Amino acid sequence: MLDRRDFVRELLIGRGDLLVVSGLGSATYDVAAAGDHPLNFYLWGAMGGTAMIGLGLALARPQRRVAVLTGDGDMLMGIGSLATIGVKQPKNLAIVVLDNAHYGETGMQASHTKSGIDLVGVALACRFKQARAISRIQDAPDVRKLLHSGEGPLLISARIKEDDVPRVLPMRDGHAIKQRFIAALNSA
Repeated sequence: MLDRRDFVRELLIGRGDLLVVSGLGSATYDVAAAGDHPLNFYLWGAMGGTAMIGLGLALARPQRRVAVLTGDGDMLMGIGSLATIGVKQPKNLAIVVLDNAHYGETGMQASHTKSGIDLVGVALACRFKQARAISRIQDAPDVRKLLHSGEGPLLISARIKEDDVPRVLPMRDGHAIKQRFIAALNSA
C-alpha cells in the first residue's frame, strides 16, 4: 500500500503547468501538502463532482493537461461521470483515485471498493484508453509521466494505506480559489 502524502508529492514533482483538480477532503489536503500552487483547483463541498469538473476543464482547454486527484468515496459517488468521460474521450484528462477503501471524511466507514467494486474495471468498461491499479511507490514516476503525456482519458487507482494523516488546509474561499486559478490559467 502507498503512503498517500509521499505518492501525491511524487506525482506533483516538476508539475510545470499541469492543471490539478483535487477532490473534497483528504485529496485536497494531500495536494496542499505537496505545495500550494495557483493551478490547484481545490474543491470544497463538491462530493461526487470532481471528475466532471476535470472533464469540463479538459474540454475547455484541450491544449492543457488536466489531472484529477480524488478519493474512492468521491469517485464512487460520481461513478456515472466515468461514462460521460468515456463518451467525450478527452485526450488530456487523467484521474488518480486515492483509494483507501474508506470514507475518510465521515469516520472511516468502508467504501464499496472494500467490498470489491473495481474502479479500474468500470473505467475500462467506459472506454478509457488506459486504467490500472497501483500499490507501490516505485510506480509513481510512471504515473507522473502519464499525467503529463499519456493519452487519455486514463484512470489510476492508487491503493493507499488507511492512515488518517493530519490535515493540511489550503485556502477555503471558493471565490478566491477560482479567481486565482483563472488568473494563473490565463497567464500561462
